[in-house]
Amino acid sequence: MVARMHRSPCPRKGRTGRPRSVETDRAILDATRAALVDVGWGKLTMSEVAVRAGVAKTTLYRRWANKNELVVDAVAVLFDELELPDRGGLQADIEGVVLQFGALLARPETKTALMAVVAESTTDDALRERIRSAIVDRQKRLVLLGRERAQQRGELPPDTPGPEGALAASQAVGLIFDVIAGAIVHRTLVSAEPVDAAWAHQFSTLLLTGLGGLG
Repeated sequence: MVARMHRSPCPRKGRTGRPRSVETDRAILDATRAALVDVGWGKLTMSEVAVRAGVAKTTLYRRWANKNELVVDAVAVLFDELELPDRGGLQADIEGVVLQFGALLARPETKTALMAVVAESTTDDALRERIRSAIVDRQKRLVLLGRERAQQRGELPPDTPGPEGALAASQAVGLIFDVIAGAIVHRTLVSAEPVDAAWAHQFSTLLLTGLGGLG
């Protein structure tokens, strides 16, 4: 089984009219990432994106209020490419998604766009919330599926029934996501080191067995 998510960019509320074109959305988001790589955050404008995408500027503003929202959605659709194929065991599943995540962050368009929006979000609460909802919360689906699959195999204990168990499970999913995503982002974007098979195996061993499992 493979978990893969295909989502349209977050729609603006209160808009009516003709249905949005998937092809137009894709062209705009592709143009946004390409422009970021070429000109950087400071020089990126909605007009620049419109020209590159071959659409009117009003088309952009019908979809996104500003470039912050646009860039977050341009990043989010890349993360929706991540999959969690069943590789037969929890450690193998973890290593598979870690390698995908590392490869995604190594792409110039992902790296440039993600670093730009994260930097801007340090002084923009609304942008930070959009990153959380459009990227972070959506990608926790991978942890949810991985835990469920491991529980079905008997590799992890089942969740405790009831509200307290549900809360504990939700907190565990958030922590697991933070640990995995944080480590990969730090290695690729801060340390500028590769996420290869050897590192993915060592990281998954640490995650599953703790420090004692590292030889």
